[in-house]
Order: sequence, then C-alpha cells, then structure tokens
Amino acid sequence: MTALLIIVALILFALLPIVLEWRRRPMTEAQRRAAPGNFADLSQGVTHYRWIGPVRGPVIVAVHGLTTPSPVFDNLAGYLGGLGYRTLVYDLYGRGYSDAAPGPQNEAFFLRQLDDLLADQGLTDDVILMGYSMGGAIACAFAAAQSHRVARIILLASAGMNVAESRFWAISRRVPVAGNWLAGTFGARQIAAEAASGTAIGKVQRAQAGRRGYIPAVLSSRRHMLFARQEAALRTLGREDVPVQAIWGGQDKVIPLTSLGLLAQWNRNAEQEVLADADHSLPWRHAEAVAQFLKENR
Repeated sequence: MTALLIIVALILFALLPIVLEWRRRPMTEAQRRAAPGNFADLSQGVTHYRWIGPVRGPVIVAVHGLTTPSPVFDNLAGYLGGLGYRTLVYDLYGRGYSDAAPGPQNEAFFLRQLDDLLADQGLTDDVILMGYSMGGAIACAFAAAQSHRVARIILLASAGMNVAESRFWAISRRVPVAGNWLAGTFGARQIAAEAASGTAIGKVQRAQAGRRGYIPAVLSSRRHMLFARQEAALRTLGREDVPVQAIWGGQDKVIPLTSLGLLAQWNRNAEQEVLADADHSLPWRHAEAVAQFLKENR
C-alpha cells in the first residue's frame, strides 16, 4: 500500500504542470469581441492587431517582446502618431488576444506570422520594422530575409546579441523534461515576480501568466528564438544598406550594453543611442525619449 501511494504521489507530482495549465483560462470569444482593434485569420491561427496614429503616413510595424504583448507600444505609438507615423501593433502567438498556435516558436514561426499579417494588411514594401527585446531579433531576421520590403529597422533593447537570464529560466530552457515541469509549475509565479510592479504593463504581464497557452509559448520562445544570435542577419542588412537604428537602456539588466559593441562589429552602419537612465522598459517608461531620438534621426 505504501509503495502504491508513493507511485500515485509521483504521478500526481509529474502531472502538476499539466493540471495547472488546464486550470488557466483559455481565450474566449467574448474576450475577443470586447478587445480593441481587429483580428486576422492567418495560416497559423488568429492574430490580434491594432492601428494607432494617423490614417496616412509612413508605416511602422511594431513587434513586441517575450512576455509583453502589444500594449507595451501604446505610449510610444502615441508619440509616433504625433510625428506623423502610422503604427501597426500585433500580438505574437500565445500572447495578448492572439491564438496559442502550435509548433516550436522559432525564427520561421515568427517570420511566417509577420509575413502573413503584412500580406493581410496589404503592406508590400517601404515598411519600417520596430522590434522590442525579442521582437528586435524577429525584426532583424525578417528584414534580412526580405530586405527589399523594409525601409528601416528600429531596435529597442533588442535581443539577438546578448541576453541576461536568471538561473530559473536557464534551467527551464536547457533541460528538456525537468525544464518543462519547472516552467509549467512555477513559470507563472516567476513572470509575476519579474513584472514591473505598480505599472499598467506589469498588470498586463501578470494577467497573461494566468492565460492558457502563455507559459508554453514563453518557454518555447526562450528555447528557439530569444537566444538566436542575429549576426548573419545584421551583416546582411549592412551589405543591403538597410538603415538600422538601435536604442539601448544604460540601466538595462535584461539586455546588457555589450550588445551595443556586438552590433557595431556586425553592422558598422548602424546608428546607436544609449539612454543613460533607462532600463529595459524603453517603449513605455521612456517612450518620449525614444520618440525624440527618432524625430531627430529620421
């Protein structure tokens, strides 16, 4: 009997992340009907998107980061609208109001979503791509693959060069089975602890952690995209004369300033700026300073 109880306890222990994921709330049709913006039925699933700014003007397509869905750009998009830009923001799969699409969240996965969305919106060329954190790596990879369609790249605290990582997420990312269990059991709590306290974006992050499909999406992105170095892409952009503008936070503990040096090596044409007092929250806490730099360096 004791052995049987131990076996049952071990089975329940192993199944804990599955049970926790099942208890998390799925995206409902009622939530989508109440959501701002619109939805596009793309090849991998439904993608939520919004247009912010004037009806006419140069188009910026903004790609958000690992754990922060599209509202992370709302402040910055408001300033960019004042400069005459139209900004298209969207939720990566597994975040915001977009579907939790199946498959490994690697470069091909994210580039397909972006390519599908641009086609759906009729954006064929002269697009300005703006990527924040992991979104910067996605923007670089897309621009290198389709440089004829991209007018400029704006990188905000971009991944693709160097990324700092806690021990919890390093183990979750590197260890296949135990890492899945660790992230599935404690990942939501870890994201909530890392979220910016007392801010609207932090509230969004904590709410996302309770959504079904979000934790697996974050873990898959960590394993397949977040740490993918974009050296080849950035060198390609240099050869193709696609302008690259990068803005870094001097106090950023997620993307260290060593990334600035790597970018300078890989793409000598890149224009870079450091906001000395800024942390990783460039598009929302430091939106005005980012917009001012872009205004002065069009």
